[in-house]
Amino acid sequence: MLHNCCIDPVRRTSKWKRGNTLRDYYGWRARIGLIYPSESLVMDTEFYAMAPEGVGVYTNRVDLLDASYEGLAALVADDRIEVATAMFKRAPLDVVTFGGTSASFLHGADYDQKLIMRMEAALPGVPASTTSTAGVKALRALGVQKPCFVGPYVDEVTDRGREFFNANGFDVTSAHGLGITDNLELDALPLEQIYEFVKNSVDDSADGVFISCTGIRTIGAIAALEVDLGRPVVSAIQATFWDALRVAGVGGGKADFGSLFEY
Repeated sequence: MLHNCCIDPVRRTSKWKRGNTLRDYYGWRARIGLIYPSESLVMDTEFYAMAPEGVGVYTNRVDLLDASYEGLAALVADDRIEVATAMFKRAPLDVVTFGGTSASFLHGADYDQKLIMRMEAALPGVPASTTSTAGVKALRALGVQKPCFVGPYVDEVTDRGREFFNANGFDVTSAHGLGITDNLELDALPLEQIYEFVKNSVDDSADGVFISCTGIRTIGAIAALEVDLGRPVVSAIQATFWDALRVAGVGGGKADFGSLFEY
């Protein structure tokens, strides 16, 4: 039986024509493993939207009760990340990445690198990365030195984000948060609200923007923000996917998801 997407709703006949090319989206160019909090619904969906043909995305979940300092610290303190990573053991992946910005920057730059080492130990032979590491790489690729840091966090987590990027050689001009810790509330934030919050937060001295948190919608607003703000915009999810592609040896990316994919 043909699916409705292949049927003309009026004539009820197949629109497929001989000579059309079948498309394979199932990871023949790269297979990306994503470790992502269990209540969050945004990141893997945005990964799928950005994925070029031949790039597959495969997700394992970890439990994160809330995005408070205590909840984030607990996530990386035990072996939840290793267990989720090791579940990919029989999957032929090209890269595995942890999609948690604040959880990976919470204890500083050195801790983020240790987290990558923990993942690689749990999945030998597969290179690993994290969202925080990806964010650093992305800002450097775009030549940003003085980013504005924007996220949905409470003040304590926002301050840790500023400290992380400063420790990695940036001069964060300002840092702004929305004070949200509930994962489902993060999931439900409208893209329009994120756009307005970012646009109204960026100070004139910033030469770029980093939108932190993999629990909020961002990729649909990046191109508009870059035009309206006149400077590069990097989001946590966009940077994580860009970094995973590069680690896997895939260049380029789909248009309309920001200038980062030109690098």
